[in-house]
Amino acid sequence: MSEMPASVSLVDHFKHLPDPRIHRTRRHELIDVVVIAVLAVICGAEDFVTIEMFGKAKREWLSERLRLVNGIPSHDTFARVFARLDGKAFEDCFKRWVEALRNSGALGVEKEESIAIDGKTIRHSFDTAAGVASIHMVSAWATTHRLVLGQVKVDSKSNEITAIPEVLKMLDIAGCIITIDAMGCQKSIARQIKEQQGEYVLALKDNQPSLCQGVELFLEHAQKDGYYGLKTHYIQDIGKDHGRIETRRYRLIELPEGIAWQDEKRLWCGLKSIGVVCSTRQLNGKTTTETRLYITSLTAAKRSNLMRFSRAVRNHWGIENTLHWVLDVSFSEDDCRIRKDNAPENFSVLRRIALNLLTAETNTKAGVKSKRKKAGWDNTYLEQVLMGI
Repeated sequence: MSEMPASVSLVDHFKHLPDPRIHRTRRHELIDVVVIAVLAVICGAEDFVTIEMFGKAKREWLSERLRLVNGIPSHDTFARVFARLDGKAFEDCFKRWVEALRNSGALGVEKEESIAIDGKTIRHSFDTAAGVASIHMVSAWATTHRLVLGQVKVDSKSNEITAIPEVLKMLDIAGCIITIDAMGCQKSIARQIKEQQGEYVLALKDNQPSLCQGVELFLEHAQKDGYYGLKTHYIQDIGKDHGRIETRRYRLIELPEGIAWQDEKRLWCGLKSIGVVCSTRQLNGKTTTETRLYITSLTAAKRSNLMRFSRAVRNHWGIENTLHWVLDVSFSEDDCRIRKDNAPENFSVLRRIALNLLTAETNTKAGVKSKRKKAGWDNTYLEQVLMGI
């Protein structure tokens, strides 16, 4: 298909995907259907009709790389296949491909990485007639390489708390810092991260009342005493952007033995320190201040861990600003009205495959939306994107 190394080839990782069709209805090979869909989404397609249009426009180019035994599939064929395709199997292929991409060395060698986990609702994926609500996907985002590592669809009768452990199971997180917002601040999730040899930075809010109350009381006394006798480190940075001045203060405080809420602390596997982030923003003569609390398995005894903590907290917002925002603005994900069976979930995977490939291509200094257009116009550039490097 392209000269992409076999170890990270899309075809190599998706060719064994189980075909949901009975044999006599298979006019097109499944790998051809999947690859055409991926290429079309890279080049700007946002539904099955435009995937078919892409295939027909690029038929000569595609025929040099795919078998196309019965030509280009119709949009109805694309729709039926992705509606019936096993979402978990498709996601597993995606996850294995991303791991191969990361391990190939093509993206460089990472010294340490934080992985942000967060959820996103695909707003127009609901089907009122069938009584189906919009689907909600929980994604893992590698903040160093800006790659989607994997995602899990939240069960319609559940929430992110049940999906996060499934996302974690998919990943090799040894040595990585996992950042999750307050929804994921759960004892079982903290335990799972430590069991998988990772570290955690979990946002703390009132959904954990006993822990939150204990932390707030501890911080109140610590501040009054000037943090006397405590292992703690502190840094500050100032950023300026579009007329806004933001000062961020980060403090990591190790929890000593013998604190009043020691029994509560023991319930949280690996809990070592409290992280405090105080942000002050100045814009148009107005000043606002926000304080956020975190629990973490990082020890405050090392100043280097404060730097890791501050980077992890800052990078966590990348899943909103660099992933969710891009999916909405560059891929129009929220406007997508694909609703049939497994199709919304599987099309979500197509978008993330396309985003990973476009992000990994760094020679062109342009946004994702512009890269999609260029890939559609220029076959040579499309080949470059498919190299994944």
